[in-house]
Amino acid sequence: MKIASWNVNSVKARLPNLTRWLEETAPDIACLQELKCVDEAFPRADIEALGYNVETHGQKTYNGVALLSKYPLEDVSRSLPGFEDEQARYIEAVVSANGSAVRVASLYLPNGNPVISENGGDAFHEKYAYKLDWMAALEAHAKTLLSYEEAFVLAGDYNVIPTPADCHAPDKWEGDALYRPETHAAFRRLLNLGLTEAVATLAVTDDTTYTFWDYQGGARRKNNGIRIDHHLLSPLAADRLSTFGIDAHTRDWEKPSDHVPVVIELAV
Repeated sequence: MKIASWNVNSVKARLPNLTRWLEETAPDIACLQELKCVDEAFPRADIEALGYNVETHGQKTYNGVALLSKYPLEDVSRSLPGFEDEQARYIEAVVSANGSAVRVASLYLPNGNPVISENGGDAFHEKYAYKLDWMAALEAHAKTLLSYEEAFVLAGDYNVIPTPADCHAPDKWEGDALYRPETHAAFRRLLNLGLTEAVATLAVTDDTTYTFWDYQGGARRKNNGIRIDHHLLSPLAADRLSTFGIDAHTRDWEKPSDHVPVVIELAV
């Protein structure tokens, strides 16, 4: 079972690239982020024509997440459980294939910048406090899911650079919300629950595993990238993990997203 994650940075602007990639890579499940459209505006017919079932949690102009699956999507829930959120950042469903079930979530974790309050001092800005609160709620939900003792995958744009090896210039990221010590600590708490970060488990993370390049400053040409798109797996899912791929070539297509798809494969 191929499970992909891709922050498309506007599904309507990137629809030709999305359909091209779906035909090329043919993931069984695709977790999309940053749709930037309401549910009614999602190009459902174009995706269904390629053989996918579609569930969305959209929002006008900002955010928005979706699940595309070649198999039925069941037990669908929208928004992060236990967290009141006006922003569309989380969708979850159960997918069954060949007698094997896996729960999959598509998530778009807040960026969190700016970090420090504009009022001065050491107080966190509300955007960074929101990021940390969101990560705490995700941790609480992951604990609940682990209690079910089932295979699950939490996939998406985490807006977390896990280690210095995951960015082109670590010193330039010091103090950024994606690289703050508090962010790293919150991410480690997720892993310490017993979750497995797929790519870091299967590969030496370096400048070949970046998943994002800024549009500015020739970042893609210079390979000034970062790795912020992750799959976190429960123990039962991790036992089935076999391979991964990063479709970095999509960043070189016309009108690309600034992120690229990350694909993992679970044995069924």
